[in-house]
Amino acid sequence: MQNILFLVADEYEDLELFYPYYRLKESGYNPVIAASKKGALTGKHNYQIQADVTFSEVRADDYVALVLPGGKSPERVRLDKDALTIVKYFMSNGHPVAAICHGPQILISAGLVKGRRMTCWKGVRDDLIAAGAMYEDSSCVVDRNLVTARQPSDLHAFMKEFLNILKLQKTEQVQVV
Repeated sequence: MQNILFLVADEYEDLELFYPYYRLKESGYNPVIAASKKGALTGKHNYQIQADVTFSEVRADDYVALVLPGGKSPERVRLDKDALTIVKYFMSNGHPVAAICHGPQILISAGLVKGRRMTCWKGVRDDLIAAGAMYEDSSCVVDRNLVTARQPSDLHAFMKEFLNILKLQKTEQVQVV
């Protein structure tokens, strides 16, 4: 079973974590939650999930893809040097990366959005544009290995495209960055 890494902190948007988490499980992947510390993490709507590993314990090459849920979680994740190193590894190696809502904030802090077609929560739009991304107001935007979406109502399109990229990756057809 292939591992897919989630970078998470407290106050994640519950739907944006649990919807991808369970869709990936249903599709035969092993979702793994990474945070600054092991233990319980609480979402904006008080649902909890356990962090399996810390950012510093992550061996990025043990994972085939990365998910960045939104909510207030990305504001905390983007401040962690180890988390940014993880994101840079996935993007620079062309591995599938999915970021929804505020998730692109982590990509902005890692300096990875310039020249990329992307979408995000409307409150992050100006930051994305200022960092050099080509913003599109669409439910889901795919740019090579990167899948982005705006909000929970876009989860269906977000996961459809992310699962398509994962399927392509298995057949070695994903374009490297």
